[in-house]
Amino acid sequence: MAVQSGVGLGGISNGECIMVESLIVWLIVGAIAGWLAGLIVKGYGFGLIGNIVVGIVGAVIAGWLLPRIGVAVGSGFVAAIINAVIGAVILLVIIGLCYFSFRWSQKILTIEV
Repeated sequence: MAVQSGVGLGGISNGECIMVESLIVWLIVGAIAGWLAGLIVKGYGFGLIGNIVVGIVGAVIAGWLLPRIGVAVGSGFVAAIINAVIGAVILLVIIGLCYFSFRWSQKILTIEV
């Protein structure tokens, strides 16, 4: 029986294995960053799935914003979490401001009517 080049255990190619590992790392970083951002910005816990989404979106925000303002945290797993937390905090503050603004406008509309 010949072994195929580039095929890992269970018939999964090395490229597919790396993609799965990258996805797992993204989910772990997102969960940790979303959880930490929820602790920093009080009152914005979204549960596990919500924290993962907030953390991943926060990582995208930080990946776009921080280099443009000249902030470089570094590389590696811890730096990825720090970047994602910074972006997630920014996201939660913006969500909080929008929510506060919406609630404030609703109160004004109900008072005037």
